[in-house]
Amino acid sequence: MAGSLTNKVAVVAGSSRGCGRGIAVALGELGATVYVTGRSIRGGPAPFDNISGTIEDTAEEVTRRGGYGIPAQVDHSDAAQVAELFARVERDQDRLDILACAVWGGNERFTDPIWQQPFWNLPAGFWDDCMGAGPQAFWIAAREAARIMSRHNAGLIVAISEPMIDPDALTGSVQWDLFEHLPHYSLNRLVASLAPDARKAGITLLGLLPGFMKTERVQVHMQDEEMQKQYRYDLAESTEYTGRAVAALAADPNMIAKSGQLVFVGDAAKEYGFTDIDGRYIENFYRAAGRIP
Repeated sequence: MAGSLTNKVAVVAGSSRGCGRGIAVALGELGATVYVTGRSIRGGPAPFDNISGTIEDTAEEVTRRGGYGIPAQVDHSDAAQVAELFARVERDQDRLDILACAVWGGNERFTDPIWQQPFWNLPAGFWDDCMGAGPQAFWIAAREAARIMSRHNAGLIVAISEPMIDPDALTGSVQWDLFEHLPHYSLNRLVASLAPDARKAGITLLGLLPGFMKTERVQVHMQDEEMQKQYRYDLAESTEYTGRAVAALAADPNMIAKSGQLVFVGDAAKEYGFTDIDGRYIENFYRAAGRIP
C-alpha cells in the first residue's frame, strides 16, 4: 500500500494525541496531505494531567513519515471554527477525500473524585463537554466534509466510536451508565442515519471501532498491574492500528459497500491484511475479551 494515498487530502479531527494522532500519521505514511486539527498547540494550555501532544507535533510526524502535515487549531464543538477549517481546505486543495473524526473530551477533563458526586453536583458544562466533544463534533464536521465531497461524488467519512454492548444491569455510576455510553450511542445512530444520504452522493460514511488502545494517557495512568488485568491491557493495540484501518478503507475501491456499518478495527485488519506497528495481527478486542460472540 506504500504511497497509495498520494494526492489524497484528509482532515483528522482531534489528532494532537491518541487515536487521532495514530490515524494522521498512518495516512501520512501512505503519502496523504493531512490537516491535523484540535485544540492543543505548542505554548498553549496543557491538559489537566499534562499529557503530551500538540497538533504541531503530529503534523511534523506526518511529514516525517512521507505525507504533508498541516496543523490547524480548531475547537470542533464550535460550528463557526469548523466551517472556516473546511473552507480553508477547499480553498487550498479544491477537494477532500477523507474525514476521520476522533474528537473526544468530556470525562478526560475531570478527575475521579468528581465522578463520586451525585449528578446535581457535576459541573454545569459537563453535558456539553461530553456530548459536544463527541457526537456534536462529528455532526458538525461530517456536514462540512460532505458538502465538499458531494461535489466530487466521492469520499470517506469515519466516526471513531465503540460498539455499545449493553450490560444486563446498570452499574449505578453516572460516569459509566450515561457519560461513557450516551455519546457512543449517539455516534452510532448518526452513522446509521447519515449514511444513506451520503451513499447517494458517492460518499462512504461509517463507524470504526478500535479495541483498547495504548494512548498516551493510558500508558501514563495505567501502570498498576491489577488495573491492566481488569482492562485487558494484554489485548491492547497501538493507535496506529486504527490509522492503518482508515488507510486501508480509504484505499479500497469498493469501500462504499461498508457505508453505514460499524467496522471493528481487528476485523478490518484480517480483511485487508495489515498488522499493528509491532508486526502482530491483533484480533477483534471485544471478541477476544468475550464481550461479543
